[in-house]
Amino acid sequence: MFTPAPPLKTNPSQRRQLTKLVHSGWTPQRVARRARIVFLASEGRPNHAIARQLGITRPTVILWRNRFERLGVTGLLKDAQRPGRKKQLAPELIRQIVDETMRTKPKAATHWSTRTMAERHKVSHMTVKRIWRQYGLKPHLLERFKLSNDAKFVEKVQDVVGLYLNPPERALVLSADEKTQVQALERTQPILPLRPGIPERQTHDYERHGTLTLFAALNMLDGKVIGECHRRHRGKEFILFLRRIDAETPTDLDLHLIVDNYGIHKSPPVKRWLAKHPRFHLHFTPTGSSWLNMIERWFGLISEKRIRRGSFTSICDLLKAIKEYLATWNQAPRKFIWTKSADMIIRKVNRCKEALVTPH
Repeated sequence: MFTPAPPLKTNPSQRRQLTKLVHSGWTPQRVARRARIVFLASEGRPNHAIARQLGITRPTVILWRNRFERLGVTGLLKDAQRPGRKKQLAPELIRQIVDETMRTKPKAATHWSTRTMAERHKVSHMTVKRIWRQYGLKPHLLERFKLSNDAKFVEKVQDVVGLYLNPPERALVLSADEKTQVQALERTQPILPLRPGIPERQTHDYERHGTLTLFAALNMLDGKVIGECHRRHRGKEFILFLRRIDAETPTDLDLHLIVDNYGIHKSPPVKRWLAKHPRFHLHFTPTGSSWLNMIERWFGLISEKRIRRGSFTSICDLLKAIKEYLATWNQAPRKFIWTKSADMIIRKVNRCKEALVTPH
């Protein structure tokens, strides 16, 4: 039970003012309600009874009783001052946080966190987070890159990208490579199936049953893939793969193969075979620029969708899975479309090289 509050003390002048506020048609409703609270409180009505009668809460009644006791009738006419917007950070402080985020590192750490930066500058970590978001800074993320040191980088980029964007007439452009060391890994325990709220689970330990090399060539015209597997990765196997391509493509078309600089692609046996098959033309990507070969994107898909989470009891089991994926893909192939021009790529690489020599 609440202890009844004592009657609110009012003088005749205040009561006249309260009566006018309650009965005047010009009084805002919220002000009239406050006046009624004080009027009823001055008659000795308990706070909970006033709240029930006016359809408001007891804390509201107490609020306006206290306001009247401090400020009189004037305190009922308008709301109390509320705090304004938070004080803006000095531009110098913002600039300092941004510069230190990009150019320095904390002691015994590789990158700043919102809390370590906030502690350094005596601000909240949310303040640092807002500044980083405004300037697009993400110190917790790391991306890897590799710049080619190929002396013929520009020439090779223009050649390969030219094949993608402007393929020659009466010819097929094939993006070809080998996915080596594809392992037949068998998990030591059965894979636990997906359940509501629980992802599929597999043990971290496994048994090895050998490896395969997947040779593949992506047809840039329709997205179909010519592929085959071998136990070894030599010029001999590459020639077998070239023969497979020769047999599965129209004989009246030239074949432009985009390949990397791996040694078997330039070995003497391969060169002799190519000399006897003049419709084959090899185009080499720059050294360290496998991202320029579109077949790498397809290798990523087969790894993600069929190999990485698989459990294979033998090399034959792995081979069967790869052939099944190839057959399914070629039933409804998806084209890979290159969009960046050679000039755009070269400009971006040059900017990266400039950034590497810029002092931090």
